[in-house]
Amino acid sequence: MAYDVRNRLTDLRRELHRYPEPGWREFRTTGRIVEELERIGVDEIAIGRDCLASDARMAVPDEAEIEPWLERAREAGVREDVLERTADGHTGVVAVLERGEGPSVGLRVDMDATAISESDEPGHRPADESFRSEHDGYMHACGHDAHVAMALGTLEAVAASEFTGTFTVFFQPAEEISGGGKAMAEGGYLDDVDYLLAIHLGLDHPTGSVVAGVEKPLAMAHITVTFEGASAHAGKAPNEGANAMQAVATAIQNAYAIPRHAEGMTRVNFGCIEGGTASNVIAEEITIEGEVRGETTALMEYTRTELERVCYAAAEMHDCDVTPRMISESPSVDSDPALRDLVGEVARRTTGVYEVIETAELGASEDATYLMERVQESGGLASYVLVGTDHPTNHQTPTFDIDEESLGIGVSVLTDTVLECARRRP
Repeated sequence: MAYDVRNRLTDLRRELHRYPEPGWREFRTTGRIVEELERIGVDEIAIGRDCLASDARMAVPDEAEIEPWLERAREAGVREDVLERTADGHTGVVAVLERGEGPSVGLRVDMDATAISESDEPGHRPADESFRSEHDGYMHACGHDAHVAMALGTLEAVAASEFTGTFTVFFQPAEEISGGGKAMAEGGYLDDVDYLLAIHLGLDHPTGSVVAGVEKPLAMAHITVTFEGASAHAGKAPNEGANAMQAVATAIQNAYAIPRHAEGMTRVNFGCIEGGTASNVIAEEITIEGEVRGETTALMEYTRTELERVCYAAAEMHDCDVTPRMISESPSVDSDPALRDLVGEVARRTTGVYEVIETAELGASEDATYLMERVQESGGLASYVLVGTDHPTNHQTPTFDIDEESLGIGVSVLTDTVLECARRRP
């Protein structure tokens, strides 16, 4: 099914690009999606608390971080009924299209932005063509704006087709912080899904290429560790303190010495440190932020266990207390070969697709795996699809952008895959 996306969906993608919002604060984005769903005319729209398991949310910011984004959305004209249902960081939408007897097909996309300041330099197209981010310190540097546009285009195309069955689209919040996948997976709308597609643009695959099903997404856990010691004067009586800075230094050094595992790849990294008061004061409290990853969920858990052991040992060595906290996590789940093959068949006959790759390793982490895992555990099939796009610089950089021609390709592949799922039935 060809889908002309050059005008309206390109405009929608650019509108979303101008107003990026971080995880659990996507109030304006949620409101805009609801407007589009009402225009399309779906059978059910579940917003915020109605589509999420609230207690399963992870990495939820505190009220002081949420409230300014809520007020900004209100000032932008987002409807009060939407804001009420998304308050306290309950963003996200599920749309349901009921078309008689048939299988249940799902599509999951993410909608949050990254904490990166977008370039305003000449040559960066969003700056040159006036759709650069208007929210300082945040931008859509991973393509989630395009994912939302593609999902809405697919939903509209399916609604206008002869599809029979149930089509459910999950607009998931907080992917960048791995906070929303589990909450949406446990929200109730995934329980009867027979086929689930998740998508991502780019990831070093050019326009015209499609990866039919990703394998080996890395299981991941975000962790903060707080070391608490006792302050003292660093010159007069350093022996009277318990130096949290020394404990942190020991922990970080030894974390990178965690043995790799014979069963597969692991990763560990600390990327942020905060604490201390002055150069002449023994540091009393230091917090570090890090992550562990593994080729499988078991390998990630091995690395996390070893990391916690290292931190406890470092604290004991320097007479400090330590508190590790798991902020968010996601499992590793492979695409199902049967659904992956179906996506490949569809992609090969799609206009604009020049290369179909059966499978590829993601090389990163994605909390869509929570939704995939739930479908697979219930006997359904899931596949994580990569739609290629030319991007001038890498994801998560200030000059990231996409080739908007890939939007139409993605909508065509997704729409025809949904229709083919309905024809074949589980």
